[in-house]
Amino acid sequence: MLKINTCYGKIDSDLLTRLSSIKLVAFDIDGSLTDGGIYYDNHDIELKAFNVKDGFGVVTLIKEGIECAVITGRNAKLTERRMQDLKVSHIIQGEADKGKALTNLCQSLSIEPEDAVCFGDDLNDMPMFRIAGVVVCPQDAHPFIKNHADYITTLPGGHGAFRELCDLILIAKGIMTADGGFVDERY
Repeated sequence: MLKINTCYGKIDSDLLTRLSSIKLVAFDIDGSLTDGGIYYDNHDIELKAFNVKDGFGVVTLIKEGIECAVITGRNAKLTERRMQDLKVSHIIQGEADKGKALTNLCQSLSIEPEDAVCFGDDLNDMPMFRIAGVVVCPQDAHPFIKNHADYITTLPGGHGAFRELCDLILIAKGIMTADGGFVDERY
């Protein structure tokens, strides 16, 4: 298998080829875009930490015409707020069957499931994994999930793991160079 040197190490050329046709990126929140911690105060306020590097990756994908979608099992106003800040159009919360949600989203967008990549970290993400063309998880994902991923990031969830996936998609599409810089000066 041919490996390509990137800023994230040597990546299989086959994976980059598959990422080059991606039209939709569907991702989980807790443990994927966050470190999995949920913080409560004494007044029913819930807090989560989102990584700005992951956010930049989302914004860049959207600017490049790639659909981005949250598919999460929990309902949280702060998730909706963060995704609105990032201009994510598809926010699916409280979804017990993430596979069904991904299937329905692909159909509504006229995107074939093989042109979708999903990013998740735990067993409830497995239904998405069975449908998406490319499956990616963070370095600290559940072992079963890691065994079913096409790629495991070098970074843990909430610490730039999703940005790693975004960069690899942009490298695969020729928008970024293999060393992580942009091909042109638009950013």
